[in-house]
Amino acid sequence: MSHEMSHMGPRAFNHDNSSDAEAEYDRLRDLARQEAAKRGQCFGRSKEAYSSGDGAGAKQLSEEGKAHGRKMEEYNKQASEFIFRENNSNGRVAADTIDLHGQFVEEAEEILEERIKYAKQHGQNHLHVIVGKGNHSANHIQKIKPRVEQVCQELGLQYATEDNAGRIYINLTGGEAVMPPSTGHHAPQQGHGGYPGQQQGYQGHQGQQGHQQGHQQGHQQGHQQQQQQQPDEIEEFAKKMLPKVLRKLEKACCVVM
Repeated sequence: MSHEMSHMGPRAFNHDNSSDAEAEYDRLRDLARQEAAKRGQCFGRSKEAYSSGDGAGAKQLSEEGKAHGRKMEEYNKQASEFIFRENNSNGRVAADTIDLHGQFVEEAEEILEERIKYAKQHGQNHLHVIVGKGNHSANHIQKIKPRVEQVCQELGLQYATEDNAGRIYINLTGGEAVMPPSTGHHAPQQGHGGYPGQQQGYQGHQGQQGHQQGHQQGHQQGHQQQQQQQPDEIEEFAKKMLPKVLRKLEKACCVVM
């Protein structure tokens, strides 16, 4: 497992982020890198002390290294939670979508596994996963996508790369990963020709139009309400599941997309 932490910068965000958000994310990852370096130094000095016969000094340095390791994990935990909220809240993604930009590989794996469980518990039959195209990775190699595919294989779920190569569609029912046709398209309204009693028919058509307009308005209002509920669902997942996920990460994997 590689422990080289590269500077993420704006590439961690899947939207037009503020400079403050970018700076905060970088600050947390930088602090984690510093703690990782201090941990390595302590463990190296501990080995030297042990080799020279200073068992007490070796033990003390080892404990200091472990303390730096715990701080590293905490900063990475904060960074992971921060970038998750930034990329997934405030209506930035739909309720059936999760954005894994900015996560280390192990972080992404744990979050996805819990998100799949959460989706199934709430009756969702599919999930869109934003994994990134690897444009900012070394040699433009996608890191998150292979791990997402591995998780699907382990869970027995079929998946498919969407038209956007940075997205994966997962069928949560165990069936074939065929994306359903997009919904929301209304059938064209049929015109009415002239006939005796046309005025009455026209009034009837007006009534039908009014009914259709009311139905469309109700549909739009329902859609708007659903959009308003999406951040709440994501917030619920972030509050209940994300801390649990991050606590399970004993080590932060530093391979990024």
